Amino acid sequence: MPIPCRTGCGKNAMLKRPKTGDALCKECFFWAFETEIHYTITKAELFNRGDSVAVAASGGKDSTVLAHVLKTLNERYDYGLNLMLLSIDEGITGYRDDSLETVKRNRDDYEMSLKILSYKDLYGWTMDEIVAQIGRKNNCTFCGVFRRQALDRGAALLGVKCIATGHNADDIAETVLMNVLRGDIARLKRCTAISTGSEGTIPRVKPLKYTYEKEIVMYAHYKKLVYFSTECVFAPNAYRGHARALLKDMEKIRPTCIMDIIYSGETMAVKEEVNLPTQGICTRCKFVSSQEVCKACVLLEGLNKGLPKLGIGKSSKAKRMLDEYNAKQEQNLLNDAVKELNETENNCQSTKCRSGLCNKRNGLVNNENKETKGCNKCSGNCERTKVSVENTKVSNLLEKYAINEGKTNTDDINNVKVDDNIDISDEEVNVEEDDTCSASCGKTGSLQIGF
Repeated sequence: MPIPCRTGCGKNAMLKRPKTGDALCKECFFWAFETEIHYTITKAELFNRGDSVAVAASGGKDSTVLAHVLKTLNERYDYGLNLMLLSIDEGITGYRDDSLETVKRNRDDYEMSLKILSYKDLYGWTMDEIVAQIGRKNNCTFCGVFRRQALDRGAALLGVKCIATGHNADDIAETVLMNVLRGDIARLKRCTAISTGSEGTIPRVKPLKYTYEKEIVMYAHYKKLVYFSTECVFAPNAYRGHARALLKDMEKIRPTCIMDIIYSGETMAVKEEVNLPTQGICTRCKFVSSQEVCKACVLLEGLNKGLPKLGIGKSSKAKRMLDEYNAKQEQNLLNDAVKELNETENNCQSTKCRSGLCNKRNGLVNNENKETKGCNKCSGNCERTKVSVENTKVSNLLEKYAINEGKTNTDDINNVKVDDNIDISDEEVNVEEDDTCSASCGKTGSLQIGF
């Protein structure tokens, strides 16, 4: 027997909302979904009329839905915003190069301008090259830190008032759990804030802060939006995956736990005697940082000096590594000077050499100082293949929440791509993180969430 839509519109319900459990038809679900985001935007006063807003676009489900909804609400409620897309090319072969094609299609579909910045142009390194240096562990730290600053650089270049990111309720709840598990209580306030950014910096806003990931997937499916569905080849090693698995297990028992965790992070108080980090400006790159030199500059310096682990771990460890490197460089310069002096003394200028040094000099071989170049062995990246999220997971989602099975077009399901999100942490790393990657890198199990 058909179930009527709970709103009383007279239509039969097509799905049950994961967030509230209400049985709704497609049109009423679209209206409820978009209206909740509109309420979030207006209550938090995220935008002002006439603002230029950069949407952080990765081609995944979150950023695609965000761009579509912002365009819809901008026209429906006359926000007066100038929307544009900002995308970052990390240089991950087989992943980001393909997802950028989806971003270009979003540009055409939503009639927004698009700006693409690459790690190679900004830092001189691609993520493929970084992973070849650092390995599969801690690579998400580099990607997250560089991506966060790359968005700031792109926003400054475009001259926008703020950056809109696709962080949803699941992402924020995961970050709260990560900060609790790592004992990083000081960052709870910042990770749950709907708008972040210190004075003089371009703020970031999260219009999808209270939107469940499951509903984003269902909205994209029923709206037939096109988005990228491949998981980042480096994401499975991220620490975020453990927090995500824990969250999904709890969600099976208590569906409201996502909002409960966010509320806990928002209201948790920190003792006054605790020294909290304050955001300032990096003395080198002049972008936002909680330290004198930002994490991006430290990581980049380590890569350029052949010390890829320089920025991994505590700052005291980085200082010790840098001191050892500088001492080694000074010793090498001293050795080179001594060698040059010896060669000058042994260089006989006489046409009639009696010492025999001239003949010996021609045959000198310095085995100790001979340079041997190491071969560039394959880092394992050449065999990488895209890890596609199977469409059966969309089917499982619809099977669980769709009410009228007969009206579901399986062909539409097969044409829907499923993405996306995140991140950027490792169990041995305790770096400042605002979840940048979580809305962009095709995180592990965007649909592997217990359906």
